[in-house]
Amino acid sequence: MNELDRYTKPAVLDNNIDERRVTLYPDGLYRWIGELNLYKNPTVLFMIWKIFFWICVGIFVFTSLFDIGDRDFFWKGFLEHLKFGGIFTGGFLLLALIGYLVYAMIMKGRYTVIFEMGKNGFTHRQVPAQADKAQTISLLTTLAGLLARNPTTVGVGLNASRTAMVTDFGRVRSIQGFPRRGVIKVNERLEKNQIYVLPEDYDFVWNFVKENCPQAKIK
Repeated sequence: MNELDRYTKPAVLDNNIDERRVTLYPDGLYRWIGELNLYKNPTVLFMIWKIFFWICVGIFVFTSLFDIGDRDFFWKGFLEHLKFGGIFTGGFLLLALIGYLVYAMIMKGRYTVIFEMGKNGFTHRQVPAQADKAQTISLLTTLAGLLARNPTTVGVGLNASRTAMVTDFGRVRSIQGFPRRGVIKVNERLEKNQIYVLPEDYDFVWNFVKENCPQAKIK
């Protein structure tokens, strides 16, 4: 049994159907398997770096506020904070890169997701084999964070435990397309999701998402 057979049969029963192609099913939903090359496509890495960068910025601002009343804070103290913040951020981003490469090795260089898309929104879930690995990595990361008393690591571990995500088109605020990467970013106010699709189906999925997200800003 292939990955999509566990949900439903395609509208046109064809043993040679390519699971990576967007296919309409009898229940009115489009389904396909999206695959991201973790070594060649930097989308996930950029997302991780962005999260860690803003965490570091928040820490920099928070710690600076404590010393802002000191006599020498402007400019000597501020520059010292800025220097430390730069080194701290660089170190965090380097650790994130190492962690990402380890994750890519565990996943054998592929991030594989099953997409289900209809007029109201879409769902993506990792294929079962990868979901089990992701849960294990999440547990180990969370435990490491607890042992090190590092809330940032704990948060990353808990977030990594999510192997499925649902996006409601009615709540989407912005859409951003990356045709060369085969990626469409679909952002709600507090949630950010991504669609991975082959070049052959990219225009169809892009237009489908735009048509069903009337309130979204196109970037």
